[in-house]
Amino acid sequence: MKILHTSDWHLGQSFFTKSRKHEHQAFLKWLLNVVKKHEIDAVIVAGDVFDTGTPPSYARELYHGFIGELQGLQCTLVVLGGNHDSVSVLNESKALLKYLNSHVIASTYGETSEQVITLNNREGQPSAVLCAVPFIRPRDVLVSEAGQSATDKRQALGDAIKQHYAALYHQAVAQRAALIEKAKGANDEQNNGIPIVATGHLTALGVSQSESVRDIYIGTLEGFDARGFPPADYIALGHIHRPQKVAKTEHIRYSGSPIPLSFDELNTQKQVVLVEFTSQSTSPCISTLPVPRFQPMEVIKGDLQAIEKAINASEAIAQASKIDSINGADTDSNKSTVWLCIEVETQDYLSDLQQRVQQFLEGKNAEILQLKRVRQRTAKSLSETQNVQLSELSVKDVFEARLALASLDETPADTVTEAIEPQSKSTPLSRIDRIRHLFSDAVELVHTNKEDLANKEETEPLSTLSGSASASEQNQATQGEA
Repeated sequence: MKILHTSDWHLGQSFFTKSRKHEHQAFLKWLLNVVKKHEIDAVIVAGDVFDTGTPPSYARELYHGFIGELQGLQCTLVVLGGNHDSVSVLNESKALLKYLNSHVIASTYGETSEQVITLNNREGQPSAVLCAVPFIRPRDVLVSEAGQSATDKRQALGDAIKQHYAALYHQAVAQRAALIEKAKGANDEQNNGIPIVATGHLTALGVSQSESVRDIYIGTLEGFDARGFPPADYIALGHIHRPQKVAKTEHIRYSGSPIPLSFDELNTQKQVVLVEFTSQSTSPCISTLPVPRFQPMEVIKGDLQAIEKAINASEAIAQASKIDSINGADTDSNKSTVWLCIEVETQDYLSDLQQRVQQFLEGKNAEILQLKRVRQRTAKSLSETQNVQLSELSVKDVFEARLALASLDETPADTVTEAIEPQSKSTPLSRIDRIRHLFSDAVELVHTNKEDLANKEETEPLSTLSGSASASEQNQATQGEA
């Protein structure tokens, strides 16, 4: 049984206004060739197939076109919903895709039996049992209780996720035993001949993240303890864009995204994971297949002099800018423009910085997508960030900059701690820490309200929504204040 583990395609992503269509087209074509070359039995996409809940039409065409071509290769496809994916968008073609040997699990809502799937090999023989776990939305597994502290919420969500995995694994073990009994009769020696594979779309504790990864349990759960995973033979994870092992274990892995989704991912070799099981053992043979880079991208750092030198020395820029010396035409009409992130190290604010750097690119087939000023400092105040591009800052960056201007001491205030976390018996928090907790709770509430509103728009008729326009406007106003 050969399983190919991939995730975080983010079809339809707009990268600093640039479309990733040609990259995703090239990747999916490459992936089909890999399936054919290695005779893959099943492909698992562990979440975030699309970049947004309303993907552009070309992204949906790529998705459905890939499934159509994969079906002709006698390969099973399992698609798990991620935090970027819309449940309704994935579910709209779910019933049809069943006829194309494809399983779509958009959410954990509903019968858990639908999340336990028997995977057949190319000969049609049952060869693995899959606990198909998508992104777990808290409301699908957890009932909020009034008066819960932040610590209580984290513990409750972690326990709920662990219990969901345990329930699915228990069903998978029973299903495996039934399959073996049906095929060969009850035989304890053969009971381990069919492996159990699990999936997930979450952040495990201790993993290395990149700038493009969005927090999924904001203010509630920073990371899931790997000890909460079931004892599956392989666990295919998604959400983290850098490929890596979890808790130094070979069989729990993030495949990572197939293309760089932010400039800070350029130093990571993109890959898919090939997991192979033999008929005599459930211990997998794991290898990785490097994904080619389909779009030239570079990060160039230094002062202005160093940046000019680096641009002139760049092989990628030179290759993309190559001109036929005889007829003056591009030697390769299909060459892609190099996308650049320029980080200028300077203590001075230069109003013409964009123009200065742009001059270095005259006559070169390269484009600056992100320009950063990097100053050496220990703390960043709001006044210092006023000349920084908004795209360089996150919501948390702006909050921390504003917090730095406030004169708040770090001593705990017992009188207020009781009101914020009535059930917490830990050491009282300082004023700054309490404000940070309140901010995290507010951000979490905004994200929850937005998600609930999106789901409401997907399920309710347009007339119903328009009839409650005033309520929506009031809700949005509340979110804006938060």
